[in-house]
Amino acid sequence: MHLVIIGNGITGVTCARYVRMRDPAVRAKKCYMGHLTLGHTKPYDDRFWAANRLDLVRDRVEAVDTGARTLTLRDGPPLPYDRLLVASGSVPAFHGWPGQDLDGVQGLYGLPDLERMERWTAGLERAVVVGGGLIGVEMAEMLRARGIGVTFLVREPWYMSYALPEEEGRLVAREIRRHGVDLRLGVELEAVLGDEAGRARAVVTSEGEALPARFVGLATGVRPNVAFLAGSGIEVDRGVLVDRCFRTNVEGVYAAGDCAQFREPPPGRKAIEPLWYTGRAHGGAVAHTITGAPKPYAPGPFYNSAKFFDVEYQTYGRIDPEPPEGEATLYGEGPDGRRAIRLQYESEGARRVVGFNLMGVRYRHAVCADWIARGVGIEEVLADLGAANFDPEFAAACEPAVVAAYNARHGASVAPPTRRGWRAWMARLPMNGTTPHSLADSLAHLP
Repeated sequence: MHLVIIGNGITGVTCARYVRMRDPAVRAKKCYMGHLTLGHTKPYDDRFWAANRLDLVRDRVEAVDTGARTLTLRDGPPLPYDRLLVASGSVPAFHGWPGQDLDGVQGLYGLPDLERMERWTAGLERAVVVGGGLIGVEMAEMLRARGIGVTFLVREPWYMSYALPEEEGRLVAREIRRHGVDLRLGVELEAVLGDEAGRARAVVTSEGEALPARFVGLATGVRPNVAFLAGSGIEVDRGVLVDRCFRTNVEGVYAAGDCAQFREPPPGRKAIEPLWYTGRAHGGAVAHTITGAPKPYAPGPFYNSAKFFDVEYQTYGRIDPEPPEGEATLYGEGPDGRRAIRLQYESEGARRVVGFNLMGVRYRHAVCADWIARGVGIEEVLADLGAANFDPEFAAACEPAVVAAYNARHGASVAPPTRRGWRAWMARLPMNGTTPHSLADSLAHLP
């Protein structure tokens, strides 16, 4: 069998590795689609391909002929396949602003974007970044690292209000401003103005202000990279439509990662999951289908992480900007305003914990995922938070404030947790019939 994988991101690489482990006889070939290739961004070093008998083709797919099972490449000869995985990722999504095609206006997704950013920001004094997501804060941090002044336009009332509760959004905003960024909340981009040479010179905001800007970073989301599939017969909506085993409507063709769209998403998940961690999980899962052992994708509790300048962010399970009816949250912030934890839980019945947000605080993934997967009650979790925390020894703890808030709310008497290692947590895990709930069971929840 000759497997061709379109895309060199985490999904494609993971699939290639798992296919090779599951079926050493498979001939696998990967087509490069413009993802990051600098040494420090590669999932594996360059020896990985030869060591695993994988051919890496550095080219761009222009079209897919599913009838002839052939790919048309931009530079090379046609490439035949027996089975095909589309793992082509995403491309930046712009929204039709006047001037968005001027030189010096760009998104940030792959190596070509990074090269353009290097070129357009050389010798620059000021720039504008638009869009309050994870890419936006990364672009702002990159520019500040070069000493470039940054005005950051975010249309939401607080940072990432579509995903973060207000307290976390305000914490992130304080961190962004602490690093010298002119963050403008509730302000949108109206247009980009150009000079006679076709280069950006300023932006106009929704407040009517013109801000000088020779570089404009547009971090306003992404969309699946599927335009090259036009005419292929592969069914596409926003992304490539797949079932829970990552099969498309065409025999022998699969899709996974940012470009895939589930016809029926797994419970608690979205139809499109444009995240690194889910991309890695997709790659491992689709390898089972490709090698003849399909099993429906059944991810454990949701997980993601990011970094807002110096504040690390982790989220497990589900944290809503506003908890739905029947649920509540507990929030505790450190005295410096740069560390915080939030737990979301059912407010009635078993009061099961459904999610965690961690800002500048480090928790063990296996512990949090296990609590959520087993539906552990809030009081047990609060009493045992020390088992999850692996902050440095003298870091100020946020947990006592959360426990105190719970006790005051419910008239409870949960004792503040003490720091203890996860070996003690493992020793206290309940029995499942006659079989201990083992470390392997907990690690099974990891993506």
